[in-house]
Amino acid sequence: VQVVESGGGAVQAGGSLSVSCAAYGETVGWRCMGWFRQAPGKEREGVALIDADGIAVYADSVRVRFTISQDRSMNTLRLDMNKLKPEDTGVYYCAVSPHGTCYWETNRWDVWGRGTQVTVSA
Repeated sequence: VQVVESGGGAVQAGGSLSVSCAAYGETVGWRCMGWFRQAPGKEREGVALIDADGIAVYADSVRVRFTISQDRSMNTLRLDMNKLKPEDTGVYYCAVSPHGTCYWETNRWDVWGRGTQVTVSA
């Protein structure tokens, strides 16, 4: 099982970016997919999670500005980010989990991508 992120890049504050993720391999039983991010010198944190039923949850810091979506038939995940702020800068990681509940804790997620950089300048 492997997940690969794409997208991201650099943008000025107030702009928009998207990141995508493709999962390869045996995906039967995966219940949750999610986006996490890690800023320099900080711990990895959850951004948006979505379960197999399409129910999404967001971190307070991104709610309303970010939208997570998935295509389970294609094993893909997407995060659309609007009204970006400098504090949104970091490496964005895609992750998948077999758990029935989508947890915010990073140790609950089994498979991680290598990440893609998002940089927002003031």
